[in-house]
Amino acid sequence: MSQTVQGVVSMAVGEPVAITEVVVPDPGPGEAVVAIQACGVCHTDLHYREGGINDEFPFLLGHEAAGVVESVGDGVTEVAPGDYVILNWRAVCGQCRSCLRGRPHICFSTHNASQKMTLTDGTELSPALGIGAFVEKTLVASGQCTKVDPAAPATAAGLLGCGVMAGIGAAINTGGVGRGDSVAVFGCGGVGDAAVAGAKLAGASTIIAVDIDDRKLEWAKGFGATHTVNSSEADAVAEIQALTGGNGVDVAIEAVGLPQTYRQAFEARDLAGTVVLVGVPRPDMTIELPFIEVFGRGGALKSSWYGDCLPSRDFPMLIDLYLQGRLDLDGFVSETINLGDVEEAFHKMERGEVLRSVVVL
Repeated sequence: MSQTVQGVVSMAVGEPVAITEVVVPDPGPGEAVVAIQACGVCHTDLHYREGGINDEFPFLLGHEAAGVVESVGDGVTEVAPGDYVILNWRAVCGQCRSCLRGRPHICFSTHNASQKMTLTDGTELSPALGIGAFVEKTLVASGQCTKVDPAAPATAAGLLGCGVMAGIGAAINTGGVGRGDSVAVFGCGGVGDAAVAGAKLAGASTIIAVDIDDRKLEWAKGFGATHTVNSSEADAVAEIQALTGGNGVDVAIEAVGLPQTYRQAFEARDLAGTVVLVGVPRPDMTIELPFIEVFGRGGALKSSWYGDCLPSRDFPMLIDLYLQGRLDLDGFVSETINLGDVEEAFHKMERGEVLRSVVVL
């Protein structure tokens, strides 16, 4: 039997979000209903509200979440009622050409729940990233649920569902940061600071944080940055070169999604170095690079999809590191809020006042 719960919905482009009743159907084959305990307010949710993803309004926002499985549909074996899970937005299919080649972390056929959650009048909702977690309970594909140690609080664990995983994975999985490497991270919001934390976990010896906001640079130090550069006051490329013996860094991570900062990352890497794009650009953006430099510098220019993570592998591992005190997930939580505070949390995000506001249900 379906349930009616409270959730945060975006009805039209740019309009303030509202709490409204959401109808959650019983899980069908391959689906699960999850009682949400906490959900981070990610910039992607704001993109949805602003029409920057698509125009399939109304949206049920929220996707960076952890909670407890309440019920499952037929054929579900990955999880069972009572399991504590982090939700992910890349449920691996196991059958596409990428999965069959042993690369499930870049599955080309990820999937979501088949049924739709609705408003009480029957209007179908589009869940953000196939999740929709600013809600008391949500319906997802069972493969979007990853079991982790319940000793980790949901306020911390849920952040691995998107931004923190994207940043850590950009450093470790996509960038391949290793012991003794030098790393520069452009943009020190939630994803950028997670990349800093990931570089530290991987053993990088020099981690240079770049931003235009001194407050964010201070946050980056807390996650492991060894040096900071305010690029509104200094030439970021020149400063990075000066900090690396004139060579540039082994791995440059762009966590902003702007052509100008990507160009800086490109110019700030050493010969045979790697550039990782994890910031999300707008569809209308273009970039022009000197072709001889693309060839002459060697190395690699990479894009990081969800930190190239495999949730079943990476989420439990990172939760274990958190419980060991080696990964400060709590440091990303600037505040805990209620469902009714999401709109104000968007404004705080835009003003650069928070790393993460986390909705607690």
